[in-house]
Amino acid sequence: MALIIVIVITFDVSEKLDDFLGNHAPLSAVVFDYYLNFIPEFVNMYSPLFIFISVIFFTSKMAGNTEIIAILGSGISYRRMLRPYMYGSILVALIVLALGCFVIPVSNRTKVEFDNRYIHTMRQSYYSNIHLQPQPGVQVYAESYDAHTLRATLFHRDEYDGERHIKERITCSSITYDTASRMWNCVDLCRHVVNGKHERLQFATMSQQSLGLSPEDFDKAAQHIETMNSIQLYRHIQRERLRGSKAVVESLIEFYQRLLNPLSIIVMTFIGVGVSSRKTRGGIGLNLAIGITLAFALIVFMKVSTVFAVNGSLPPFLAVLLPQATFGLIAAQVIHTAPK
Repeated sequence: MALIIVIVITFDVSEKLDDFLGNHAPLSAVVFDYYLNFIPEFVNMYSPLFIFISVIFFTSKMAGNTEIIAILGSGISYRRMLRPYMYGSILVALIVLALGCFVIPVSNRTKVEFDNRYIHTMRQSYYSNIHLQPQPGVQVYAESYDAHTLRATLFHRDEYDGERHIKERITCSSITYDTASRMWNCVDLCRHVVNGKHERLQFATMSQQSLGLSPEDFDKAAQHIETMNSIQLYRHIQRERLRGSKAVVESLIEFYQRLLNPLSIIVMTFIGVGVSSRKTRGGIGLNLAIGITLAFALIVFMKVSTVFAVNGSLPPFLAVLLPQATFGLIAAQVIHTAPK
């Protein structure tokens, strides 16, 4: 893993060197703020693959030296021989779970700040055709929003009662957030209040309103789900659901991946044991070839199912669980057919 990290960082430096030099990134920031925080995420992402390779390597060595035959011949069952693998994989899976849920989001904050400052300096700041639900019974629409000026144009805010009857509508040609008063400066405001059979209209050329909104409700770029720990991410998902945001799917996939992807360590460990515990003429090389093929098949399956969840109708939980369950069945079959 250490060798692969060095190779990956070398390629990444060659790719981003122009950005580092062009934006005058200090060497200390490159090393400690970016690449030091790059390593935990890489380790967390590829730990199932590397643990899988290590299991195949030393189990194949044991099988090649006839040690597994000696273990089974001494009266120890194959299931008993699997216990250390199971305990070790569960321990590593719990460590990866803790890293993904609480440690890596903290390291990602520093990395994202560095990325915004020295690499992707031209972040998207202009959004159009915005629909959101900031709170129950309130629907908001804006034709456009500029995150630099904190200004939205052609603003509409509709508030409904419990029976989904509109009780207030606010329209403005534009609204601009005042950071000092934390209020919105509304231009050409029109407030239409409905109370049963009675209606009231209010007009104002300039007016300050709270509107129950903040700039973060408009600025999608302000939300970096990779910098949130799992508790914050869960609250973010609930808030985005309330708003009716399309970003809920991506957030749910990230949340379920943090919880379920550590299972792949346990699954791949058992596949590795089942594949490499028999003595073959091909030795370690053949077992590694079979094992790495299965590992990359799992990675591809996980990516494809995620794409179907984002762009199709596959539920996020099922998209994350399906690869784990499928290869879990493969692991069970491999263990079942292993020589005992």
